[in-house]
This record gives sequence, structure tokens and C-alpha cells, in this order.
Amino acid sequence: MDSIVLFGPPGAGKGTQAQRIMDITGMPQVSTGDMLRASVAAGTETGIKAKQFMDAGKLVPDDVIIDLIKDRLLQADASNGVMFDGFPRTIPQAEALSQICKVSHVIAIEVPDDIIVDRICGRFTCSGCSSVYHDSFKPTMVSGECDNCGSTNFNRRDDDNQTTVLSRLNAYHKQTSPLASWYESKGILHTIDGDRAIDLITSDILSALE
Repeated sequence: MDSIVLFGPPGAGKGTQAQRIMDITGMPQVSTGDMLRASVAAGTETGIKAKQFMDAGKLVPDDVIIDLIKDRLLQADASNGVMFDGFPRTIPQAEALSQICKVSHVIAIEVPDDIIVDRICGRFTCSGCSSVYHDSFKPTMVSGECDNCGSTNFNRRDDDNQTTVLSRLNAYHKQTSPLASWYESKGILHTIDGDRAIDLITSDILSALE
């Protein structure tokens, strides 16, 4: 079973590319956050164990996460591999993952920090219909009025500010820089320029996966 790892900073466009990779390869997207929530809701043995840590406000240990992934890999849709999104985040996690699953390609979408800050801090959402806009890349056609529902009320997330975004980026770089080097040493890291048209990024990812 050959699987893919997809990583990149917040705001790099991973969500869009993940959907395209799933559509083209048929691989399911595996997010540890989604798996944790599903296991807790289903009351599985691993879910019960994870919930104890979550209820105590603690990080779920790597061995519990690996057990979740083991369970997920046994499901029918994972028979031809999966795409990991947001995992692994550290070298110990990558080493543990390598013991239960073969990762053949690691896709790292890279976007300069200043571009990320601009992308995230410029986002705003319509209060009426939840349509998403951006100050620079996708403004409303009529200033102050939603294109879809005509509402004049918009929201910006409190954490979509420069200080918070830079803090998240710093944490990301500290975590993933060693991880990228580790995967590069294995010869399976593909670095993709994420500051381009979406279709060009997709094309480069698919070429890397061939």
C-alpha cells in the first residue's frame, strides 16, 4: 500500500489541492482531527482512550494516533493507499507511520510567509450565506454587498490577523522543517511552488505523483 503525505503552511491552498488529488487518484483523505472526532463519536476503544486525553485538555499521544491510523487503513476505501493531511507533524510521527504504511510521495506546498499573511488576513465572510471573499483576490462586485444574497453584513475571524498568522507560521516552520529534511533524505519529498495559478499547482503535483 503506497500512500501520500500532503503538507504546507496554513493558507497554502492544501484543501483545494487535496480535493483534486482525491478526485483524480481515488485515494481517501485522512485527517487525524476527523478520525479523532469520528472515533470518539463511535465510542471505539481507541476513541475512548483518546477522549480521556482530550477531556483533560492534553494532546493525544502519538501511539493513540497511530492506532487510529491502523484502524483507518483497514477500511475498504484505503486498500489502494490514502492521502495524509496534517500528519505526520514530527519526525517521531513519521518514523511510527513508516512502520505501518508505505509512504511513496510527500508533497510540500510552499508559499512565502508574506503571501500567506496577505491571503489569510484579507479573508472575510458574508454573515447571511457564508460566501467567502478576499480584499485583493475576490472582492464583492458591489462594495459592501454580498454577490450571492445581497447582505451587507460581513465577518472576519478574530485570529485572521498578522500577529496570530505569523505565530502559526513560526510554529509550522519549526515543526515541518526537520520533517521535510527527513523525507528529503528518503528521496520522496516533492516541493511545489504554491504561489501560482491553482491548475499549475495541480499539474505539478500530478507530475510528481507519476
